[in-house]
Amino acid sequence: MSLRKKGSLFIGISTLTLLLTLYLTLWPVPIEPVYWDAPQSNGYTSPHNVNYILADMKFIELNNYNKPEHIVYRDNWLYAAMKGGIIIRVRPDGTESEVVVNTGGRPLGFDFDSKGALLIADPLYGDHGGLLKVTDVDGGGEIKLLTDSAEGYPIHFADAVVVSKSGMIYFTDASLIKAKEIGDVGKAGELDILANSSTGRVLEYNPKTQQTRILMNNLSFANGIALTEDEQYLLINETGKYRVWKLDVTAENISALEPNKSAQIIIDNLPGLPDNIMKGNVGRYWIGLVYPRNDFLDYSANKPWLRSIAMRLPNFLLPKGNGYTHVISINESGDIVADLQDPNSTYTHITGATESDDKLFFHHLNNTTTIGWINLHQQKYLEYEPKLSKYLNSEIPVQ
Repeated sequence: MSLRKKGSLFIGISTLTLLLTLYLTLWPVPIEPVYWDAPQSNGYTSPHNVNYILADMKFIELNNYNKPEHIVYRDNWLYAAMKGGIIIRVRPDGTESEVVVNTGGRPLGFDFDSKGALLIADPLYGDHGGLLKVTDVDGGGEIKLLTDSAEGYPIHFADAVVVSKSGMIYFTDASLIKAKEIGDVGKAGELDILANSSTGRVLEYNPKTQQTRILMNNLSFANGIALTEDEQYLLINETGKYRVWKLDVTAENISALEPNKSAQIIIDNLPGLPDNIMKGNVGRYWIGLVYPRNDFLDYSANKPWLRSIAMRLPNFLLPKGNGYTHVISINESGDIVADLQDPNSTYTHITGATESDDKLFFHHLNNTTTIGWINLHQQKYLEYEPKLSKYLNSEIPVQ
């Protein structure tokens, strides 16, 4: 090679390296990473010792529908929010599947009110998503946007919903990151958790006044939400910080970054990222750990600059961690009641679990067209402390 060609090659490589360096260090990111102190992971140790309880999982086929992010059991139907903007329903034995509604966005969490109307959190609906209502579910009811802002700030990432017996609607706005602009809720969520920006909120919508108020803010990806038995408190998954909160429903715009008597952390330093939380039977609350803890996220917690570089990478290169099959159950105090795993399963990325009288159905973001399930009465749960046995159904044998 001539000196001229070598010189041109060197200049080309140097220019490309410079441009790449400038891009990785200076290109704008959708949300700025912040410094935080990640707790040292305890890994899969008690009460999360590795087990194979989910090895016998069975499956309901869903034809061409996939990624049931959220599932609700009602009147012997399984309702599931699917990729592609639709909510379907299917019988627990896999028969009579049908489309209930198509929002045109990406429905995530949803719940039913006392009159059977469907309340949906959809971050890709309309201009920037929000809380939706669909009446006459059996007859293809009309979609109505109930709210897309709270106290003057837009709702950009409506995520999970639960409706109280009084009709009050509680839901999460996972992050201020603009999911609609990014166009993919999965990528938007991954970017927010990478940033750990703590801009998520817990909101309340009053159907009578049509007002939306903020109960809590500054959560690192405010995700699943459930009501306690007396409906005086909410349990909220804070995905980006591996923990679960218990929040008084009367709270007024409190911060997750400051101590407040209206909120407490009931379980912390989980071995995975908590996604949905669903009330089950006899005091159980089921939580899906959609990903195990990520070494990069923990290592870079106090290095926002490093996470900024990672955010500029193509989506397939984002440090997401490996998939794993893991579901836990807690009580209202945050005690671990059950821990279900299968290290060998390819049915990973479980976001939550919904309990019927005798089965447990799994929400997931696995790229399969099925809903996984197990028969509760054939499973052996791990009893970690004798005092927790009262939270286990007496018909379920304890190992």
